[in-house]
Amino acid sequence: MPTFLRTQEFDQLLAAFSSAALTSATATKNSTNTRCTSKKSGKQVNRNMKSAAARNGTKAIKRGARILTEKPFAFVLQSKYRKERCDNCLKACKVLKCANCQYVYYCSRECQMQSWGVHKIECPFLKRIYPRIVPDAARMLCKLIILLDKGGDLVRGYYTDTCSRRFRDLMSHYGEIKNDVRRLEHLESLYAVLQDMMGESVIVPNLTELTSIYGRLITNGFSILDPEMNSIATAIYLGVSVTDHSCKPNAVATFEGTTLHIHAIEDIECLDWSKIFISYIDLLNTPAQRRAELQENYYFLCICTKCTDVQETQEMLAAVCANKNCRELVDINLNNCTRCGAGVSPKQRNVYNEALAMTKTHLENMKDVAYLDVCKLCLAKQKGVLHPFNVWHLKTLDAAFEAAIDVSKWAEALEYGIELVPGFRKYYGDWHPLLGMLYLKIGKIQLYKSELKEAINNLREAQKILQITHGRDHSLLREQLQPMLAQALAENAA
Repeated sequence: MPTFLRTQEFDQLLAAFSSAALTSATATKNSTNTRCTSKKSGKQVNRNMKSAAARNGTKAIKRGARILTEKPFAFVLQSKYRKERCDNCLKACKVLKCANCQYVYYCSRECQMQSWGVHKIECPFLKRIYPRIVPDAARMLCKLIILLDKGGDLVRGYYTDTCSRRFRDLMSHYGEIKNDVRRLEHLESLYAVLQDMMGESVIVPNLTELTSIYGRLITNGFSILDPEMNSIATAIYLGVSVTDHSCKPNAVATFEGTTLHIHAIEDIECLDWSKIFISYIDLLNTPAQRRAELQENYYFLCICTKCTDVQETQEMLAAVCANKNCRELVDINLNNCTRCGAGVSPKQRNVYNEALAMTKTHLENMKDVAYLDVCKLCLAKQKGVLHPFNVWHLKTLDAAFEAAIDVSKWAEALEYGIELVPGFRKYYGDWHPLLGMLYLKIGKIQLYKSELKEAINNLREAQKILQITHGRDHSLLREQLQPMLAQALAENAA
């Protein structure tokens, strides 16, 4: 396989790089900076945010406005994509491997040059462990260690013109991790990999410092998504780490390559980061599941309005009413439908529990790859039992939709996708990237099937949403959605 320049040749070609300063993750500012001390550090942080908002004016932020754009402090391409995506720009294209470590791949010498400041240190570590595949978290820790040793703790990520955060400002959750057996075991396994990679390198921190770095990584890391919303890399962004979570967010994070954009999906009265929220997790889960995931991974209990709403859980786990003419979301634990009074029999409750247990088991087994025949089996078991808004039914539909696309079963995919729309809109909201992508995929299938009027309607709906969540200039709209919409309009007019 063709390779790029060897390390020795590269050092000669890029002598200037060997002494170059660490590239800042964001544009360097010369003005006096306001520094936040932690992600949730109480009143002082809020005062800093509010004063920052005052300095930036009280102009209202409209839905669709881009609030923040930021480059990553550090990022790592997922190892499963390393032979098909560039390690620097993350593009899926023909890539060539580094001749020295044989591990990372680049799309061009330009990308190799851009990565060289860090990769020249990482390269011998990867070569030392080759041909083993390095766990993504271990490689991310290695990169963070290298960056911090090169002065990376001076790099600031700005979330306003004057307010910024450095890596050390991120919460490490050191105390929680020391009492978390699962996380300690993970850290120990990563530490063993780092020792194999880095040997006796002087830049390897002690276990206490490594625990702090690890804590900042696991609680502040972002999954970089490709235009189809697939996770392809892990990254740390400094400025955006100031943003807190809500299960009813008013902003959303999307990506253009490695660049992160935060767009408002609701009108916000002013730039006050204490009032801007994104979602850290998948919203297509029950409040109990969401709370458990947030507690387990981020060490806080969510008390947003959706998590404290009892009706939210009831609807997400709803059964079909025994009365065929009633569409109420029935709580299977009650004796009667609250709308029409139809009874819930023990037999109906048993059938419901069997369908739910079967669905959960199969979806767990299909986390990596969904099989259409298994999805159909679950959907047949759910029919007339789980309500169309039951999240386990929606998860099965989603898996069936993607599985049908994978095997080119377009008619079935279209059926599943259309059935999925109301549930996605209910739980993700009207302005969510996943809802926009669902409309885009439906429209694409309809265009392929020459269902032109339907394709135009769904592509326009996708455009309306994705312009808000991604911005009008995003490559997803320019290179995919707009050409498809133009084709559909042209063919329909012919």
